[in-house]
Amino acid sequence: MSLFDIESHLKECYAAFPPAGRHPIIGITSNYSDGDLTLRDRYHKQVVKAGGTPLIIPPIADKAAIINILDHIDGLILTGGADINPLWSGEEPFPELHNINSTRDLPELLLIRLAYNRQIPILGICRGMQALAVALGGKVAQDIAYIPSELPNVEGRARRIKHSQDADKSEPTHTIRIVPNSYLAEIYGESTAASTEEGGREANDCCAKSSSTSLLETGETGREAAGETVIAVNSFHHQAVSAPGNRFRATAIAPDSIIEAMESTEFKPIMGVQWHPEWLEEEGQKLFKWLVDHARNFLQAKQLHDRMLTLDSHCDTPMFFPQGVKFNHRDPRILYDLHKMHEGRQDAVVMVAYLPQPKAGEEFAQKVDIAGIIRHNPHLKGISDRLSPNEYANLIFDKLEEIVDENSSYINLARTPEELYENKRRGLKSIVFGIENGLALNHDLSNVHHFAQRGVVYITLCHNGDNDICDSARGSNTHQGVSLFGEKVIQRMNDEGVMVDLSHAAESSFYDALDISCTPIVCSHSNARTLCDVPRNLTDDQMRSLAKKGGVVQITLYHGFLRQKGEATIMDAIAHLEHAIQIMGIDHVGIGTDFDGDGTVRGCADASELINFTLHLMRRRYNEQDIAKIWGGNWLRVMSIVQANKKNLMV
Repeated sequence: MSLFDIESHLKECYAAFPPAGRHPIIGITSNYSDGDLTLRDRYHKQVVKAGGTPLIIPPIADKAAIINILDHIDGLILTGGADINPLWSGEEPFPELHNINSTRDLPELLLIRLAYNRQIPILGICRGMQALAVALGGKVAQDIAYIPSELPNVEGRARRIKHSQDADKSEPTHTIRIVPNSYLAEIYGESTAASTEEGGREANDCCAKSSSTSLLETGETGREAAGETVIAVNSFHHQAVSAPGNRFRATAIAPDSIIEAMESTEFKPIMGVQWHPEWLEEEGQKLFKWLVDHARNFLQAKQLHDRMLTLDSHCDTPMFFPQGVKFNHRDPRILYDLHKMHEGRQDAVVMVAYLPQPKAGEEFAQKVDIAGIIRHNPHLKGISDRLSPNEYANLIFDKLEEIVDENSSYINLARTPEELYENKRRGLKSIVFGIENGLALNHDLSNVHHFAQRGVVYITLCHNGDNDICDSARGSNTHQGVSLFGEKVIQRMNDEGVMVDLSHAAESSFYDALDISCTPIVCSHSNARTLCDVPRNLTDDQMRSLAKKGGVVQITLYHGFLRQKGEATIMDAIAHLEHAIQIMGIDHVGIGTDFDGDGTVRGCADASELINFTLHLMRRRYNEQDIAKIWGGNWLRVMSIVQANKKNLMV
């Protein structure tokens, strides 16, 4: 091939089809100096070698440009450079502060926050690690002199190792101690995946492991001491992260106590290193390979979400309507809004009208914030302060319809599986109506028809307390199960094509309803009692009985139903899901988060993080068909069966 013959070069491109596979696109932040964008070639060469496609990101603060860039990348590298202006951390500058690069600060801090919300894998290098800390709740010392040292004092002063080397950039000049059970330990030391512990990351993260030879195996620059890995790195910095914050934990420490690396505490592929791996050839390549591998997983998860319908069977966001929440804002008061659904690539959610169960002597109107509803909806000023459960549920659905009308270019209502798929085809998110607590029926069977006509797809028979339909898991055994009225309610729900939801029901109510219903039943947000022994969860026998009748159990993220002691995380939710699969089979499980009803866990805190659930399933080698079943396929099967049973009734 002639060096300067363009046709011969093109011929190589077109010698096979496709001309190139889809490699993960890795955004790389650029430096800025005297009107020029600059970037060491080491960065993009390491990315290409690791199997990624580099995309250089200029330091621009244009929000639309940043968002469009993030919508097209699969991983992000934050590069080294000048100090960050301490004003971004609420601090005044100290004399030790060096040059700052104000052109980079705002664009990169915005980039980090927006990438974090989109679950994009991130590797921060030197300044990039410090930017991660500043953007996500950590602290950066303006000079390492302000960080206490563990080395012995010399002449009354804290002793330091040299963190700004004169040696060649490719020469390691000091050691770091890597914390076990970390990404770095996997990359540079541990031969087997560590067990998942509270506060750690996922153990079986097999897709993230580097396949290259570790420092321990070469014996050149690494050694293992007391269960910890020690490696040598290069060093070019005078600032350092002094506190990682809640979202990170320190995973590598220098001999003088400087934090040399940190990683996500939320089971996310986000890591920062204080050294410069782009200069360390094969040993540095391991970190770039780690990022590109995770970016490839993220790309595959995004593609999977594009192909399948993802549905969350239960959220309580309408509970917050009395606070005037904004569904088209990224509203910090709620866990579901349009922004979070877009970021988490979530297609559909069942939003319920939740009705708290009054205790003896209480009226329903005392349990809801009618004043708040009126304050944020002045057109409702004339509503009664003695609102009935039925009126309140209708008010919630009116508000949901109003939200959909205001945002009709982006979201639509759905009543059937066909409408859900059509909305996805049109690029619209879907809201589905549900009722949590049959109290909404006002002891009137005709209201089953009324709510079916409004588009309600399921009614949770009770909540925390017995009602006129059945006994609750937190009730007093009023009816010894389903009442005579409740039996008629279930039969009418069958006739109207409305799913019977037995989350919150007592065991006696569960088995009664299972016998009464002629269609499969659902538990829209329930977990396994074997793993968390609370009455609200389902026994293995209940799960088997439900599966035998064709129903589904949707695993929920409420911490009190995931574990009884300690902090619940996404790993607990995965454990409950896999237990349900073991007992019931893959065709009878799904996800019902209970977001905004106290459902939220570290690693899946709101709708923007729901794609993380998919990533964890992929790492466990679930195939696309099974993931699609978990993410709504099983639920929609039951929904179709129940709606096909609907009878033409005259009411």
